[in-house]
Amino acid sequence: MLEDKQIKESLQEIAKTWNEVLDAFFLKAGLQSRQILVLGCSTSEVIGHHIGQGSSLEVAEVLLPPLLDRAKQQGVFLAVQGCEHINRALVLERACVEHYRLEEVTVLPALNAGGAMTVKAWEGFSSPVMVERIQGHAGIDVGDTFIGMHLRPVVIPIRIHVKELGQAHLTMARTRPRLIGGPRAAYA
Repeated sequence: MLEDKQIKESLQEIAKTWNEVLDAFFLKAGLQSRQILVLGCSTSEVIGHHIGQGSSLEVAEVLLPPLLDRAKQQGVFLAVQGCEHINRALVLERACVEHYRLEEVTVLPALNAGGAMTVKAWEGFSSPVMVERIQGHAGIDVGDTFIGMHLRPVVIPIRIHVKELGQAHLTMARTRPRLIGGPRAAYA
């Protein structure tokens, strides 16, 4: 088991890496105002546990505030995906739900049913609402939580120099409109 000093040092390193990830992500994602960024994050995986086996509010407290700040600066909506125990429902701001005319569902995220990130999002959002499904414009997946079901087609991977956050595998993506038509079609 890690000592308190080791945990603090580990969280500081995770915070530093996370800020690098966010810099690179927002540079490459090309998000526009009022678009939706989906976050799936296993705080368990970040600290080296099996997904769903060690949810950490401490990790969520390190990761969520800088992401919320950047989302607000960019004018984008943040959607935080919960685990399968709440059918991967997402925490959103009510303004996003109203803007996209999404259907609200009734469930409250908990540490063992939703995960630490949804608990912290519920606490940190000004007017949190749960929804069952969305079609986000970009996403960050920490720990292989499989956010793809909540992204619009067509998904384009975003590749950066960082491949892991703590002990968790890291993937990121943006989306683009589908290309339609035949051999005579032109694309911008």
